[in-house]
Amino acid sequence: MRKLSNHELNRKGVVEFKKATKTPIIIILDDVRSLHNIGSVFRTADAFLIEEIILCGITATPPHKDIHKTALGATDTVSWQYASSVVDAIDTLQKKGIIVHAIEQAEGAVLLDNAEIDVSKTHALVFGNEVKGVHQEVVSQSNSVIEIPQIGTKHSLNISVSVGIVCWTFFKMLRP
Repeated sequence: MRKLSNHELNRKGVVEFKKATKTPIIIILDDVRSLHNIGSVFRTADAFLIEEIILCGITATPPHKDIHKTALGATDTVSWQYASSVVDAIDTLQKKGIIVHAIEQAEGAVLLDNAEIDVSKTHALVFGNEVKGVHQEVVSQSNSVIEIPQIGTKHSLNISVSVGIVCWTFFKMLRP
């Protein structure tokens, strides 16, 4: 085996990315504090051709050097918007028929590997604050709550890791 060069990977340019059919996933960041985590989310969204990112509350927005450091240019490809209220953003999406899933540990949550989704719909995935998680009012407002199975001693994963795991899982279901 031989490692491939970046040229051999044949990735899309910015113009091609903008024109490409997107995966029907919207990522919502609910009060995410870390600029590096935000940048990582942009990079993951680029990798899976995610439709959009909605940055809510205290979540910082591009341009910012610390977001750019981990996004590696993905802020130029992935569509994003800012909403001061995550509750209002979710309400707007739900009125458009978008299914909203809070990614959180909660009573009645469905484990990610057991999640069944309507592949004909767009899905919004809400990821929360690094310390407090997704706000309770968002958990209550969501169409479903999905939990990433964990069996170690820690109570949670880093948000950028969670975004990668959940987006990959949804990507496989939505773009077989």
